[in-house]
Amino acid sequence: MSRLGARTTVQLHSSAHDDNNNTSSRSRTRTRTRTRTRTIITAVACFALLGSWGLAGCALAGSDVERRLVEGAVEEWEAPAFYKLPDPIPGGGPGEIYRSEKLTSTMEGTVAWRVLYHSTDLNGENILVSGTVVAPATAAPAGGRPVVSWAHPTTGTAPRCAPSAGLAPFDLVEGLRGLIDQGYVVASTDYPGLGADGPDAYLIGVSEGNSVLDAARAARAIGETGANTELLLWGHSQGGQAALFAAQNAATYAPELTLKAVAVAAPATDLGQLLDDDLDDVSGVTISSYALSAYSAVYPDAALDTILTPAGVEATPSMNELCLLGQNRAIHAIARPLIGGYFSGDPTTVEPWATLLAQNSPGAVPLTVPLYIAQGETDTLVDPATTRAFADHECAIGTRVSYHSLPKTGHGLAALRALDTLLPWFARVQSGDAVESTCR
Repeated sequence: MSRLGARTTVQLHSSAHDDNNNTSSRSRTRTRTRTRTRTIITAVACFALLGSWGLAGCALAGSDVERRLVEGAVEEWEAPAFYKLPDPIPGGGPGEIYRSEKLTSTMEGTVAWRVLYHSTDLNGENILVSGTVVAPATAAPAGGRPVVSWAHPTTGTAPRCAPSAGLAPFDLVEGLRGLIDQGYVVASTDYPGLGADGPDAYLIGVSEGNSVLDAARAARAIGETGANTELLLWGHSQGGQAALFAAQNAATYAPELTLKAVAVAAPATDLGQLLDDDLDDVSGVTISSYALSAYSAVYPDAALDTILTPAGVEATPSMNELCLLGQNRAIHAIARPLIGGYFSGDPTTVEPWATLLAQNSPGAVPLTVPLYIAQGETDTLVDPATTRAFADHECAIGTRVSYHSLPKTGHGLAALRALDTLLPWFARVQSGDAVESTCR
């Protein structure tokens, strides 16, 4: 059977068992539905290519680009059923997989899964979190493969904003091709509340960090990946904060994993400074709406009307329903009139916001593994001076830091342009070679 005709396999790790005949009937119906949907999407894709590139566009039919486009569209169409949660959520250890689904829209030479796995929220409660796992399609070496757990930048806070639910989830993992070529298994969390419904976790360090570590555990739970216990962390922007919290807590939260290194690009570090820097910017209002809404939902004393104007309080729920990718224009249309009129006070001084932002800023303890930091020099969202100050702080408390300044690079491209130095840096870490320190 061709890959375009391949059937997705779903494994449900639960105590419920359907009648075999009913299951077989539903399976046949699902396969027929997928085939019809795939045929329609193939035609639409070919039409789109014709419209964009003329007759040469359909020459891509049967190519890897066309295959991934079609399979990704089918998987996106089918995704909502995957994220439906049981009620109540069953027990399960952190990283234990509740549900998994093999994905065929991944790159050539790889095998991939969408996963729903157990994690732990800020309050220690058992939750289910979604994400993806990608591994080389070849047999794993005798010692197994190390895992890179990727923490993505901001996509939004609504469940449908999850990277794993989109048309091209693998394209959102910066450096995926290079990481796979170097033999890593790559785990990517959506974070709690994205994809699978759950407590909001935007810029809530412990919840995000736990989901990053548990994604690596989930990757190990899939025997086909060949994943071993070695772990490297890699995150961008919001994901930089998540990766740093994962690194801080790895020894106590996931002691069976051997953390080797952590790498971040344009990380969200000093959260109070981040919000203060962006008060008069449309992106700052957007990011603040995500963060303040999450905090007000998770922390009992964090009421929005203690830090936002009435107009800000009214607009925040609408902004939180929109995804940063794909609905950027709509969310900015709400945020732009609020520039200069969103906050009623300074979040770095008004309590409990000042304390909460400080608690969720990484850097409270030194890291015991090397830290790679990349920062774009023309970044207008994460101030390069703030990232430089964080690097200096880490150096002062004993972390071995390798800092890379990226000329003519803004926020969105920081992770991509870091890859030329990051991938060799990861390779040196894995080989046991000493990595450079830029601490002064």
